[in-house]
Amino acid sequence: MADADCPFCKIVAGDVPAKKVYEDDAVVAFEDMNPQAPTHVLVVPKQHLRDLPAVAADPRAVAGYLAGIRATAESLGLTEFRTVFNTGAGVGQSVWHVHAHVLAGRPMGWPPG
Repeated sequence: MADADCPFCKIVAGDVPAKKVYEDDAVVAFEDMNPQAPTHVLVVPKQHLRDLPAVAADPRAVAGYLAGIRATAESLGLTEFRTVFNTGAGVGQSVWHVHAHVLAGRPMGWPPG
């Protein structure tokens, strides 16, 4: 199920170009257009799901999505990485299709932001 107005659904469909780094039956991972670390990729489920709570409501989606994030990290040779989800405009979600930011390649402090 796709949303015709969603930029990530358009990437999944191949209608908008992106530098893909990993793809399987459940997810597509591609380089972020505004990287915040030497490695910064977005991992999106192929199914249009608005945010992390929407993923959590579907156990099959959870399993496929988390496995896709793991496989993306493995395919990039990452052993240490940060995964960030933004849920809601007030914390930075700007595209209403859930996406994990996978960041690596530099020290990352805590707390973030």
